[in-house]
Amino acid sequence: MKLLQGRPVDCEGRLEKEIRCYDLLDSLAISYQRIDHAETMTMEACAAVDQALEATICKNLFLCNRQKTRFYLLMLPGDKVFQTKELSRQIGSSRLSFAGEEPMLRYLDITPGSLSVLGLMNDRDHQVQLVIDRPVLEGEYIGCHPCINTSSLRFPTRDLLEKLIPALNHRPLIVDLP
Repeated sequence: MKLLQGRPVDCEGRLEKEIRCYDLLDSLAISYQRIDHAETMTMEACAAVDQALEATICKNLFLCNRQKTRFYLLMLPGDKVFQTKELSRQIGSSRLSFAGEEPMLRYLDITPGSLSVLGLMNDRDHQVQLVIDRPVLEGEYIGCHPCINTSSLRFPTRDLLEKLIPALNHRPLIVDLP
């Protein structure tokens, strides 16, 4: 797998939501590298991509409360086991569960397997709360999909915090999960 600089030279055949990700990163002067690859649906399938990116690869989970009135995008290290009880306590929302495909598509314009912080650019009504497990922020680079799971990006974690998240107007909750 080859790490390429920035957006594809030829965007023919690319989905519009992927191109919007590149447009957003370019508009914010965020330097990024890209790897194109076969579809990845699980963390295990991402292993080779993770090695090539040399970045903190997140497990991204789309969660909701029992009433499905509050939605959360949780970013945690790929090797960490998610514990509902501890996250519920820290964010003050009980009975968290996986939100499912329909609200993910409605709010983030993303399908399962492609979930990424970049999807928040589609959440113009701010229906999704960004939640980040602190260790995700400790690496030099962050890795994520550009709203599709046939490409992966890496960019400086500093740019995630100082440029991307402020531009998305989504104030993150930082948690410390065991």
